[in-house]
Amino acid sequence: MPRSLVGGDLAAPEMAQPYMKKDDDDEEVEYSPFFGIEKGAVLQEARAFHDPQLDVRRCSQVITKLLYLLNQGETFTKVEATEVFFAVTKLFQSSDAGLRRLVYLMIKELSPSSDEVIIVTSSLMKDMNSKTDMYRANAIRVLCRIIDGTLLTQIERYLKQAIVDKNPVVASAALVSGIHLAQANPEIVKRWSNEVQEAVQSRAPLVQFHGLALLHQIRQNDRLAVSKLVSSLTRGSVRSPLAQCLLIRYTSQVMRESNINSQTGDRPFFDFLESSLRHKSEMVILEAARKITEMDVTSRELAPAITVLQLFLSSSKPVLRFAAVRTLNKVAMTRPLAVTTCNVDLEGLMSDTNRSIATLAITTLLKTGNESSVDRLIKQITNFMSDIADEFKIVVVEAIRSLCLKFPLKYRSMLNFLSNSLREEGGFEYKKAIVDSIITLISEIPDAKEIGLLHLCEFIEDCEFTYLSSQILHFLGNEGPRTSDPSRYIRYIYNRVILENATVRASAVSTLAKFGALVDTLKPRIFVLLRRCLFDTEDEVRDRATLYLQTLGGEVAIGNNEKDAKDFLFGSFDVPLANLEASLRTYEPSEEPFDISLVSREVRSLPLQEKKAPGKKAPAAAATPAPVSAVDAYQKMLSSIPEFAGFGRLFKSSEPVELTEAETEYAVNVVKHIYDSYVVLQYNCTNTIEEQLLEDVTVCVDASDAEEFSEICSKPLASLPYNSTGQIFVAFEKPEHVPAIGKFLNLLKFTVKEVDTSTGEADEDGVEDEYQLEEFEVVAADYMLRVPVSNFRNAWENMDPESERVDEYGLGVRESLAEAVSAVINILGMQPCEGTEVVPKNARSHSCLLSGVFIGDVKVLVRLSFGLSGPNEVAMKLAVRSDDPEVSDKIHEIVASG
Repeated sequence: MPRSLVGGDLAAPEMAQPYMKKDDDDEEVEYSPFFGIEKGAVLQEARAFHDPQLDVRRCSQVITKLLYLLNQGETFTKVEATEVFFAVTKLFQSSDAGLRRLVYLMIKELSPSSDEVIIVTSSLMKDMNSKTDMYRANAIRVLCRIIDGTLLTQIERYLKQAIVDKNPVVASAALVSGIHLAQANPEIVKRWSNEVQEAVQSRAPLVQFHGLALLHQIRQNDRLAVSKLVSSLTRGSVRSPLAQCLLIRYTSQVMRESNINSQTGDRPFFDFLESSLRHKSEMVILEAARKITEMDVTSRELAPAITVLQLFLSSSKPVLRFAAVRTLNKVAMTRPLAVTTCNVDLEGLMSDTNRSIATLAITTLLKTGNESSVDRLIKQITNFMSDIADEFKIVVVEAIRSLCLKFPLKYRSMLNFLSNSLREEGGFEYKKAIVDSIITLISEIPDAKEIGLLHLCEFIEDCEFTYLSSQILHFLGNEGPRTSDPSRYIRYIYNRVILENATVRASAVSTLAKFGALVDTLKPRIFVLLRRCLFDTEDEVRDRATLYLQTLGGEVAIGNNEKDAKDFLFGSFDVPLANLEASLRTYEPSEEPFDISLVSREVRSLPLQEKKAPGKKAPAAAATPAPVSAVDAYQKMLSSIPEFAGFGRLFKSSEPVELTEAETEYAVNVVKHIYDSYVVLQYNCTNTIEEQLLEDVTVCVDASDAEEFSEICSKPLASLPYNSTGQIFVAFEKPEHVPAIGKFLNLLKFTVKEVDTSTGEADEDGVEDEYQLEEFEVVAADYMLRVPVSNFRNAWENMDPESERVDEYGLGVRESLAEAVSAVINILGMQPCEGTEVVPKNARSHSCLLSGVFIGDVKVLVRLSFGLSGPNEVAMKLAVRSDDPEVSDKIHEIVASG
């Protein structure tokens, strides 16, 4: 920095103000040179730039204030910015080096408009050719920041000369400017390739670094050129550690894109990465180790990278320890066994003064530790938790949860640790992470249920967060009645009715009712407590208590028996709210009450949209319809057609399947409407030829490959003008409640009449024509509704175990485990639950939970367990429960035939 910005200059009396921070004895006062600065006052001071005799020191202070205001987010109006800009340009007459550098900074920050740039262009170009290297470098940076493509061509020659300049500061400035310019003017920068290649061979470390970055940016869209660049540079011509790090990144990118790995025998790139582990620069070693650990390599190839990272764990430099332990932490997520050799060093880092390093060390140990070391680790972590911030505590809690799922027999010590953590001070996110972890452990480890529930009960006694109290009470209502002694939890729940706010009281009333509904021995005592709630000050609490007393007491009949009443009150609500809202909007009041059983259970809720010709806009005057679920809209339309009115309730409508390619003469898609005993095919046809009118449009369907289907009727389309969509229907009969499948061949037949585009009139005579459509299939997934369940575990346990069918299958060679999971989901057409459709990266096993409703309104739940049994060989275990054992068998048949 110039002399005027260092030392005591900025603490001049006119700029120094107290910073409002004093020590306890008022002996020292800290000063900030920028405290109390106002934009108006600084703009007045900027008039000093116009003085005939410039005061360099004062001008430097004013520019410093202006830069401070700009960097603090202060905005200047157009007029203010223009005045400041023109005033700053006056300072080019000063020869003071420090002031000149501040002028460069100010011009960059103001980003003048194109008409203002001309004012300073000549001054900057003069500096760019100056004998003073500092002027040249800074002038290049400023010019490239403020000029556009037109002016760039005028100074291109100077920039190319600067790239190969002997002074590394000037060369680096030109290269960095090229990196920025390449984003807006790539074609111009590409012409600099020869000069940039020369810069890559420079002996100056920064020049080589910036040159390599720019050269890669120029060639990044040419994979072969990047590969050649990496091949030439990996032979040892790179001396700059920064450039070497870049080269390592580019090398790993080339290996990833070209699928070169160590198994193919083509190892030059991997050998380069491995040799970089022996580089004299620590940053290069770390970069090489990091890239090797991110690749799919064998344990033997991974070992050298782990070894150098282990050496860095004992480094005296905190940054090296942090980088090493962070990399090892990522490796431990997918390959914990490879990191176990570092456990001793990691344990030493648990007491590191840097809390970030200590946290990473602990979480890494939790991933790599064995069952025998769990208790010792938990003891060490307990002493450590009080010294770290909540964000680090959350990381530790999540690692504890993962470790407990890995070693379920150690659940007692884990739950005790989490329970003690709940009693400590902490914010909402931290407490929520602990509660979620305990709930997960209870759900996954049956033996942990009663201990975990008691820990949660003790927590809500002093819980200050309404959300967490309600969450725990809801969970307690689901799990508590199924424990060996449900009565022990009643005291904790009723205390919430007495002591908490209205939201928690309402949750507690619902939880009490669940205990009364599911535990007959507790029902009389629960009713006493619920009657006390009738006098609550909050109407929501009173209403809930009244509802539960009336329905559970049998005073209001719901369904045919007590089980129906319990399902009504506490069963999972399997109707998507969007579908329910759409059905209520379209319900017309009549003598027949609204029937919720007719609302679609499918997750997707799409309006009925007809296919329009590609690129054609809908008429502007078309009114926007109210949201209607797809099944409701189709049901209303199909029931209005006499031929289909007697088919009963529509079970499911598929998404449109395209039968023509885009931009063809006629656009056709088909929607499959599934009934219990029928399938109706709706062909949506669009005429995209302006000179034609189609009449008597039919679809001839060949169902010879669909043996269980028999065509019973069809409804042709009388006329299809240009750019309009019409429907053709073909109905088939099939065995009731049977998921019949088959392939359908389709031929579009019609009469073509020529249309005069000027008058819009069609010829009287037409020509019969036909158009071959793509074939499609009715598959098993068409008979399954994607219906979610809110709590899969509870829903599974409530299903009859006698309906469960389990079998194992070999899925053959697959690209990945994720691809196998997706394929099975698509075959069954069911809804993934609890996010289990997402397969973790590099996972070798995975579990997926699915739910749905099979034709005949049969609820189905599926548990899938996948595993890699060989090189990309996937094995699967399938467990099915449903309301009908025969449907469970059918699900297995579908998977076996799929």
